[in-house]
Amino acid sequence: MTQAIAPRAAATTTGGVAFRVRALLLLLLAVIGAVLAGAAPASAHAALTGSDPQQGAVVGRAPTQVSLTFSEKVAMSDDSVRVLDPKGKRVDTGKATDLGGTTYGVKLHSGLPDGTFTVTYQVVSADSHPVSGAFTFSVGAPSQTSVALSDPAVGGGVVGALYGVGRYVSYAGFILLVGGAAFVLACWQRGAGVRPVQRLVVSGWLALTGATLALLLLRGSYVGSGKVGDIFDLTLLGQVLQTKAGAALVSRLLLLAAGALFIAVLFGAYARRDEADATDATDVSGRGDASDKGDGSDKGGVDADAEKRDLTFGLAIGGAVVAAGLAASWAMAEHASTGIQAGLAMPVDVLHLLAVAVWLGGLSALLVALFRAPVETQIDAAAVRRFSRLAFGSVTVLAATGIYQSWRQVGSWSALTGTWYGQLLLIKIGLVAVLVGIAWISRRWTAQLSEAPQAKALATAGAKAGAGTGTTARATALAELRTKQPTKVPANSRKSSSGGSDSENADSRDSNSGHSNSRDSHSAYSRRAAQLARQQTAVATARQKRLRDADPARAGLRRSVLAEAGVAVVLLAVTTVLTSTEPGRTEEAAKQVTSSSSQRSGPLSLKLPFDTGGQDGKGTAEITLAPARVGGNEMHVYVERPNGKAFDIPEVKVAFTLKAKKIGPLPVTPDRIATGHWSAIGVQIPMAGDWEIAVTVRTSDIDQTTVTKNAKIG
Repeated sequence: MTQAIAPRAAATTTGGVAFRVRALLLLLLAVIGAVLAGAAPASAHAALTGSDPQQGAVVGRAPTQVSLTFSEKVAMSDDSVRVLDPKGKRVDTGKATDLGGTTYGVKLHSGLPDGTFTVTYQVVSADSHPVSGAFTFSVGAPSQTSVALSDPAVGGGVVGALYGVGRYVSYAGFILLVGGAAFVLACWQRGAGVRPVQRLVVSGWLALTGATLALLLLRGSYVGSGKVGDIFDLTLLGQVLQTKAGAALVSRLLLLAAGALFIAVLFGAYARRDEADATDATDVSGRGDASDKGDGSDKGGVDADAEKRDLTFGLAIGGAVVAAGLAASWAMAEHASTGIQAGLAMPVDVLHLLAVAVWLGGLSALLVALFRAPVETQIDAAAVRRFSRLAFGSVTVLAATGIYQSWRQVGSWSALTGTWYGQLLLIKIGLVAVLVGIAWISRRWTAQLSEAPQAKALATAGAKAGAGTGTTARATALAELRTKQPTKVPANSRKSSSGGSDSENADSRDSNSGHSNSRDSHSAYSRRAAQLARQQTAVATARQKRLRDADPARAGLRRSVLAEAGVAVVLLAVTTVLTSTEPGRTEEAAKQVTSSSSQRSGPLSLKLPFDTGGQDGKGTAEITLAPARVGGNEMHVYVERPNGKAFDIPEVKVAFTLKAKKIGPLPVTPDRIATGHWSAIGVQIPMAGDWEIAVTVRTSDIDQTTVTKNAKIG
């Protein structure tokens, strides 16, 4: 009875551990959901940095085309840019053209009326994210418009959420596939035959393949209408295949086909060879006379080892090529492919992704090995130490490439704290620091695991399991002996005389009946012995597992690795959101453009009261500057008395100073046009900024004053 209860208790303990692992995973998934749900839709990674006409500008006559300048290259279709008149009617020709650099334009029909026109655009940035927006300009004078400037929320909605989930699953699958395979080849080759490790790597391949197919279908709707019904539109799918993002996804699928072959060899021929080598080693160690049979077995063993090394080397090279190609499918289509130093950023991004996969994917494989591997194939301390060294190298590469990427995407300290991208980056850095701290604890447990008295533990296990094992062996041997006991029949017994055949046949029947009863008894006894053997084997296995779990070093390592895996899941969620967020450098540039547009729209007009101190020395100088932007401008100065009548004064001077850039003062001497009216054409403003405008008014030969006021220009 005691023997029957012991395995059940062990199963209960295992079930409790499994329940805690599942509870922790559910909690982590909830955290991921909260992070993803709180994240905004994929932000534009290209910003509109300029347009002609400018946003809010009032032009004297209708332009022949509208041009838009972005912070990076974008992809356009025929309907990417639309220009609508005050009644909402489309007035552009519908074909956007590349004007050079990052500027694009669309032609307008002739004979446009006066009023306010609306420009809408929806394009795809060079890093494969959708960009949309709208602005207005006026011809002649502003007017009422029937066009509502609503945010199209491109990249959001149900399709945007599905696309975000697909991106997360693809990253997770890549990490499990590459990291799990690297763990087996570099750290624990026996793991190729462990079923839980096999399931982990195959699950990564399935997740990455399924997510890639889903992203390919979602892509057309994601960058376009955002409608669920357009997901299976084959026309949109054909258009996606012609884009850089579509080519990257197709390349990923082709590489995954090669990855399937790699997995088949790794968990097929390679795993069987490792099992055969282990069986041969066991057989040789169990036969004392094996070494006396000559040098043939040694030569065969050397050849087998060399063949295994060659197979390991081939798998490592092939796996590295496939893994680098998979990482490049992200690098060639996302952040690294655009912006400054793109030629250097793409290989750096590949190294970054590979380092993340080897570290976190190997960590997942180690977690599975510690919790799910069978007792007879439990991971040894040497494999854990090898992974510890591999993880340290991966973290070093991760830190170096991450610093470069952060500088490239953020650009300034203000963007690190003042943009959503910078804040997410700080959260990621904090999570990595926590992960490294837990890894340091795991490294200490690993050192204690390697220094633990394993021999004593194994001796204790052998002593406790010896009785059961011996009993099992004796019971099995006895059963085989009684079942397979041979019956010797003399050769001359077949020759009999005709006179003695009846008596011999009778004796034979009696003998057969006795043997039949004996076989039935032996069969029942053998079944009982086999059942007893199975029970005793289960008891011995449960005892060994309890002994393994009771090892404080191994138990501590399991807890720390589980904590690492939990932080890694959250880190992956933050990274996924980070890759869908507008980089800090681009966001700051967009803010500057938006700020300039909102602060300075149309001609500038300032009124400056003055008092020269003499008789009849009070008045007001009104200065206008059009169009009040970088380049040539037309300036007018109107001088009036306190009663509003024109003030005839002998001289007016104007000076412009941009103190932030130490430019100026730039003097301008306007010409007198009429009483109280002065003008200057071609006033050059070299750059946008907060300019100080100083107006000097002289009302007599000795009475003059200078008044100043700041204004945004450009």
